[in-house]
Amino acid sequence: MRSLVTGGAGFIGSNLVDALLGRGDEVTVLDDLSTGRLANLDGALAAGARLVELDVRDAAAVAAAVAEARPVRIYHLAAQIDVRKSIADPAFDAGVNVGGTANLLEAARALGDDGDGAETASGGAQGPRFVLVSTGGAIYGEGAGRRLPLPEATEIAPLSPYGQSKFAAEGYVSLYERLYGLSGISLRLGNVYGPRQDPLGEAGVIAIFCGKLRGGGRPTVFGDGRQTRDYIYVGDVVAALLAAGESDARGAFNIGTGIETDVLELIEGLRAADDGAAAGFEPEFAPERTGEVQAISVDPARAAAELGWRAEVGLREGLALTLAAT
Repeated sequence: MRSLVTGGAGFIGSNLVDALLGRGDEVTVLDDLSTGRLANLDGALAAGARLVELDVRDAAAVAAAVAEARPVRIYHLAAQIDVRKSIADPAFDAGVNVGGTANLLEAARALGDDGDGAETASGGAQGPRFVLVSTGGAIYGEGAGRRLPLPEATEIAPLSPYGQSKFAAEGYVSLYERLYGLSGISLRLGNVYGPRQDPLGEAGVIAIFCGKLRGGGRPTVFGDGRQTRDYIYVGDVVAALLAAGESDARGAFNIGTGIETDVLELIEGLRAADDGAAAGFEPEFAPERTGEVQAISVDPARAAAELGWRAEVGLREGLALTLAAT
């Protein structure tokens, strides 16, 4: 099986690349290495993966790379993921997340038109299966006052350009299905954490806290620390991506646990994962940040019913695995 992964040098992408290689796929990675790390691909490149350095906003480069790789599966993870950066520069955010997605979809459509790479999960001949990584928390917007966890039918109400751009990218996936019959699916992820997440870059709170704990620092908590997220381990997300690639299901699917955890609970969980050695790991409070929701969790029932996927790693186990890898 030929698979192509955009953003494959990143946190989630590199874990996916390893899983694809482990099952015997030929893997091509597209990444500009602006936030991804080449070191994340050391094992994959040694195992035969191929890296093409490019920016997904470069339509010609994307088209050439996809045409050469002839993938049967495209996993599109390359994205601008920083909420604060999206607020500061919404045009850049849209260029990567919307324009980049459109470039990948157009390259996938052209591959189908050429009659190559066209064996899809459903046995059709309309180009490669297209799996978009989207976001649960940022698309739905504020969950406080709503009945959590939120299903896919929930009103879309993003509070940041990042959430809006990801919703627009989902729309393009659906559009290419209607116009060209391209088989596509969008996975709305909860807050992903686990090994390889960079605590110094555009990272999630768990990676940042693990870095602080290992470095003897204190965790910074924005607001009162009671804001909640749906934290999901990267291994479970990779399993969802693989299931989505093999399925012929269409539309948006939540990938999360359906469980809310607040920031202060994370700190307690990391103390426990460190066997109580982090007694001085106390929070430093800072002002609340613009554009971030106060409460969110996503309902994974549709993924269970149609993809046969469920989260397997509990938060306590996942925190221990992440801290051990830090």
